[in-house]
Amino acid sequence: MPIVELPGPGRPYVLIAPEREAALAEIDPALVIDLYKTHGALLFRGFGADVAAFRGFARGFCPTSVMNESPGRRTLDAGGNIHTVDGGVRAFNLHPELSREPWKPDVAFFGCLSPPRAGGMTTICDGIALAREMPEPVRRGLIDRRLIYYKATWPDMFRFWLGTPSPSEAQLANPPASCPYRFARLDGDIVSLFSRPALHRPMFADDVAFGNFLLFARFNNGRIGFPLLDDWSEVPDPWLHAIRDTGERLAVPVAWQAGDVLMLDNTRFLHGRTAILEPGERVIATFFGYLSFAVPDADEPPLAPWRRADFAPPLPPDHPLRR
Repeated sequence: MPIVELPGPGRPYVLIAPEREAALAEIDPALVIDLYKTHGALLFRGFGADVAAFRGFARGFCPTSVMNESPGRRTLDAGGNIHTVDGGVRAFNLHPELSREPWKPDVAFFGCLSPPRAGGMTTICDGIALAREMPEPVRRGLIDRRLIYYKATWPDMFRFWLGTPSPSEAQLANPPASCPYRFARLDGDIVSLFSRPALHRPMFADDVAFGNFLLFARFNNGRIGFPLLDDWSEVPDPWLHAIRDTGERLAVPVAWQAGDVLMLDNTRFLHGRTAILEPGERVIATFFGYLSFAVPDADEPPLAPWRRADFAPPLPPDHPLRR
């Protein structure tokens, strides 16, 4: 049996260490699942995980995964869909992985192959605590609202979801049940849309959580008005600053050690990072997947393609990966 330390003040994650020399593969999956459902954040330390061990552990819980098409990620294991984190050096605001997309993964795995000597710590924050601790006027303003995510369309996107690069108005109005988008005309252009609650219930918790792309879009990408509220208005800037301040107060850094594996409930926890001082030192593996024991959200389409096979979304014509 591994040594299990449950979360405590200043540490929102479960710390799991071997009682003797052991590998990740030796941990009872039932124990991991129980701790994951209850606490949502698990740090496995002392198991000496490399890329192969990381892949085997993540795949043991996730029959399918999604490719994060964000540029700057280096491939570590193409067959396992394992890549490094973004190759930049700037600090990242709190966000759930791929929360800008309708296929937001259930779980995010991070594995430390080479820790930085300074800086570059991953920060994590329980979205339930963030929803509870944000200023009450902001919470009241979000509690019964939804967020609208929208983006431009292109022929390959239509081909992927609608079966044709040039859909008719009828096809746009009646996409297949497995398509996560609806389509609309905005300023003469066709855009894809999907929406999610501004405060949602995580997969394995009853309390509402904050977990979306608002902070990253506003404070990392400098994008105002993405996502929008359900009346197509912008989320007020004072709300965003108040949420960011609350998240920064609650966020806890993970000071990486070689071989660490962090398993986060991506429907409950947000993560970010401190600025990276020596980018050559820091090598963090990632895997974003869909759990075999998942309880999909009602907003997810039936027969979602990301739950049937490893998923690679269609890329825009100007995406670096298409060059």
